[in-house]
Amino acid sequence: MRKTVIASALFAASVLPSLAAAQTAAPADDYTITGNVSLINDYRFRGITQTMKKPALQGGFDFSHASGFYLGNWNSNVSEYAGFPGGNLEMDFYGGYKTSFGDFSLDVGAIYYYYPGSKYNFTGSTVDNKEIYIGGSWQFLSAKYYYSVGDYFSDKGDKNKGTDGTGYLDLAATYDLGGGWGVNGHVGHLSYKGRDKADYTDWKLGVTKDVKGYVFGLAYLGTNARDKAGDWYSFTNASTGKVVAAGADTLLVSVSKTF
Repeated sequence: MRKTVIASALFAASVLPSLAAAQTAAPADDYTITGNVSLINDYRFRGITQTMKKPALQGGFDFSHASGFYLGNWNSNVSEYAGFPGGNLEMDFYGGYKTSFGDFSLDVGAIYYYYPGSKYNFTGSTVDNKEIYIGGSWQFLSAKYYYSVGDYFSDKGDKNKGTDGTGYLDLAATYDLGGGWGVNGHVGHLSYKGRDKADYTDWKLGVTKDVKGYVFGLAYLGTNARDKAGDWYSFTNASTGKVVAAGADTLLVSVSKTF
């Protein structure tokens, strides 16, 4: 997902070697647990602001087994005016399987997006979204495809046609320059089923710097959502009347930490 700033810290226990095998290295546990926390000036999901261009505090954890199976949770504050009436929190739950073959890796899984307290305007139900995904990577290049298995974020679409089957393709590159510096790029495209003029493309180019375990990021993000989708990606703050172009180009500044 969406959704992007995770590194890992390893907690492994070991068994003491027996006296007869004192020179043998102790085996590590077959699982890892990592946590992450970050602060960013604007939470963008697939290029669209989720916080009405306000800052977001984000964090989560991941459990990974040596077999390749994993589970995780990630959370962020959101704005109710960005499509989540009555809600101010996003909770993501995901799980899947990863494996690698030399420089290649494969990742398959599912993710559930949940917005407690929200009520979708047209149905009154809690806003959520369910997707399955498949991805692959080679060295510093990766590709991932997400496919919604229900109405996309509870949207019923034009004339209640339904929006299940909405897909998002994410192409990305991350390169380590050494000395704690890194560069990254991303291009994504949303194919919105059941709603006219809602397809769009987003892109991002950024740089990161690791300073004693704190990763600082600076990136430029853009979309063509506001041009091709018209008013669908224009959000209105009901309390102030201010209209926000949700897909407008922006500069993102972030800091993250893993533990």
